[in-house]
Amino acid sequence: MTTRWPWISMLISLVATLSPLGRDIVVSAFLAGEALSRNIWAPIALTIFAVMTAAILLEWLVRTYIINRRARGVAS
Repeated sequence: MTTRWPWISMLISLVATLSPLGRDIVVSAFLAGEALSRNIWAPIALTIFAVMTAAILLEWLVRTYIINRRARGVAS
C-alpha cells in the first residue's frame, strides 16, 4: 500500500451508485415527479451517501495510519 487514496471504497461507492438499483434510488429521491416519492426516498438516499462518505473517510484514515506507522519503522 503506497497511497493514501481510498480507491477501494470510492470504487465500491461508484459501482453502487451507477448500478440499476442505485440509479433508481437517485432518480426516485431527487428527480421524481411526485413529491411523495421524493419525500420517501430523499432521506434514504442521503443516509446511504453519508454511510459511503464515512467508509471512504475511514479507509483514508486507516491508510494514513498504516503509512505513518511503516514510515517510523520498527522501534526496539
